[in-house]
Amino acid sequence: MNKIGSLAFVGILLVFSWLMLKLTIPYFTFDYDVSFLLTKQSILHIAGWRWAFYIHISTSLIVLFTGIFQFVNYLLVHYPRLHRVVGKVYLVTVLFFSAPSGLIMSFYANGGLWAKISFVCVSLLWWLFSFIAYQKIKKRNIEQHINFMIRSYALTLSAISLRLYVIFLPHLLHLHSHQMYTLVAWLSWVPNLLMAEWIIRTHIFHSDAGTVSV
Repeated sequence: MNKIGSLAFVGILLVFSWLMLKLTIPYFTFDYDVSFLLTKQSILHIAGWRWAFYIHISTSLIVLFTGIFQFVNYLLVHYPRLHRVVGKVYLVTVLFFSAPSGLIMSFYANGGLWAKISFVCVSLLWWLFSFIAYQKIKKRNIEQHINFMIRSYALTLSAISLRLYVIFLPHLLHLHSHQMYTLVAWLSWVPNLLMAEWIIRTHIFHSDAGTVSV
């Protein structure tokens, strides 16, 4: 990607990260009448779900933000130690906090069985791709490390795509709330993963040396 494309890539994701932060802050009043929590009144008494929810929304912001800079070649070339530190923060957060808490929440997802299956799938794949990315870099397999980080971050971005679909799809499709949420549950990550595979195969984020080229 050229410099303009790189700046646009980072800029757009930073804007969305900021919007996600603004959406998340109200939950830390720890009131139970805030937005999404209004749909979960029947399970708010489950302590495990509450812990998973607050862990997930806080750590997902960390991986959303740190993941952006894993694909910035300037940092990789000029500040490799910073790249490694930020990458470790990303992977540790996904593997030990974000994905496991997302998995717990999946079993209580709105939208019925198929929505639950979708969120279970994305949580497990998110964890798996991140773990494989870690294994690949330990073995100095740079190309495969990049590929699995792309897949992992594509699933990280499902947090953004889910909310975009929630905002816009009801204006385009008139479905029952359960049907809509099931559709959104799958749309939030499957197209992201397909796009990741296209990016991997077109080598947009690879240079001839096998490093990230954003």
